[in-house]
Amino acid sequence: MRRKYNKIPKLHIRKGDTVKVLSGNDKNKTGEVKRVNLKEGTAIVDGINMVTKHRKPDADNPNGSIVKLESPIRVSKLQVMVDGESTRIGRKLNENGKLQRFSKKTGDFINN
Repeated sequence: MRRKYNKIPKLHIRKGDTVKVLSGNDKNKTGEVKRVNLKEGTAIVDGINMVTKHRKPDADNPNGSIVKLESPIRVSKLQVMVDGESTRIGRKLNENGKLQRFSKKTGDFINN
């Protein structure tokens, strides 16, 4: 019988990266990645995929409020921007023998 492994895939996007949205309502917009969820394959990007939340009244906010928040977006819809250009990402060994991300468009390593 074949075993099932709960392997979490490595993502091409990390916290702090500048990314471009490839599809959806926010297509061609750019923003900085605030948080990445590896298990779900999603990321929260600053100013992208905004949703409106209605907050109920509580002790801190007696009137309640309407708040706009960033919602997670699938990582497959995002592409990393390097030097103002969107590029695909690969991994190869650097001079120290460690795997490091690099831009497939220019071939340059990306600082982590």
